[in-house]
Amino acid sequence: MPNKACFSRARIRVLRVISRMNIGGPSLHVYYLTEGLRKDRFESHLVVGKVSHLEGSMEDLFSGPWRPLTTIPELRREINVRRDLIAFFKLLRIIRSKKPHIVHTHMSKAGYLARLAVVFLRVFGRRRILAVHTFHGNVFSGYFSPWKSKLFLLIERMLARFTDAIIAISEGQRRDLVHRFRVAGPDKIRMIRLGFDLEPFLSNDALKGRFRERLGMGVDQRLVGIVGRLVPVKNHRLFLEAVRQLKEADPGDQTRFVVVGDGMLRGELENLVRDLEVADRVIFSGWQREMASVYADLDLLCLTSINEGTPVAVIEAMASGVPVAATDVGGGPDLLGPVVGSSGEALYAVCERGLMCRRGDPESVAWAIRDVILGAVPELDRCVMRARLYVAQYYSRGRLVEDVENLYESLLEGCGRAGKAKRDRLKRVLTGLECDRGVGGIIRCLINGWA
Repeated sequence: MPNKACFSRARIRVLRVISRMNIGGPSLHVYYLTEGLRKDRFESHLVVGKVSHLEGSMEDLFSGPWRPLTTIPELRREINVRRDLIAFFKLLRIIRSKKPHIVHTHMSKAGYLARLAVVFLRVFGRRRILAVHTFHGNVFSGYFSPWKSKLFLLIERMLARFTDAIIAISEGQRRDLVHRFRVAGPDKIRMIRLGFDLEPFLSNDALKGRFRERLGMGVDQRLVGIVGRLVPVKNHRLFLEAVRQLKEADPGDQTRFVVVGDGMLRGELENLVRDLEVADRVIFSGWQREMASVYADLDLLCLTSINEGTPVAVIEAMASGVPVAATDVGGGPDLLGPVVGSSGEALYAVCERGLMCRRGDPESVAWAIRDVILGAVPELDRCVMRARLYVAQYYSRGRLVEDVENLYESLLEGCGRAGKAKRDRLKRVLTGLECDRGVGGIIRCLINGWA
């Protein structure tokens, strides 16, 4: 039964659910949306999970008397059947209490549990709640063992049938979801780019020197950085192996390399730095709150991930006028743009807005770093300028909010029209008019009728 609110012009109630508000792009994304949706048209509430002690939290973004935030301690990244069941039933209770028109989920665990709760209420509570899910990345490669990855993909394909819209944050990610992983058809997967408050990065020239001073560096030394959580999928090992190759090629070079971020691999990576004999060149700075000052002092940003959605660090670096060298994964190639050339040895590609390195190849990353430091990349300044203009145009906070508002409006406008068609289809299924023979056929028809 469709919710009568589908046809109402009252405020649209949006319940947003994210697995955890750890430091990173997804947390900023949900903050901008929760804060930024028009208050005269939308009523927003955010449900968050528990941040690991190994990660920094961004829950303090929601401060002051207006704090539309509910925390479920059992909603965590790690798989735990007992905790996950508790989180599921708490989500059920919250959704029933808040009576949202739209449940919008972010990150995998929140996406699984909250959308299952929506399906449960659709079937047993006879509530027409729209479900939207945003892929900030995916867990289908680079995170778990092959069999776990396949299991999560099967679950995602099943949940996609009950999801009214799936948001990909880059064109490359949309292609992967449609063609590579076959999560859903192209009609259900929408592409909405991320959006950020880029003004601090576009105007950070006055901050030059502050981060270097905190690191105890001179203004004449070159500084190359990598920004992100210290977790396996970010593949910091590749970055550090490239540093080793650069030191072996030129032991007297004074370039320093800073690892900005923290996480579960901090101790392991610090040991690796000593094993590779590059401790004199690598600095672990931990998380930095004033990221605009970090980028103001970088000569190059590297990204060496195995898997990415749209890398926030790359967008921030581009807005700051910092050259970028990134591996060809996820939404990275979309940010870097089309290939316009290559290095002399073809170890990396020169793109319209940055350098693209081969994934898993430390020599490719090392060569890109070396050429930027030596000024051997043709027209690098023009490349940096194009990157800055590109992110300012396509990755603003205002554009993100407007795109999501338009999506919500379009889904609700179609809610009433789709409701009657779904009820008619379900009626035909239940009366056997569309079912194959056998139990399997009946189950398939019931799924199709409720999806």
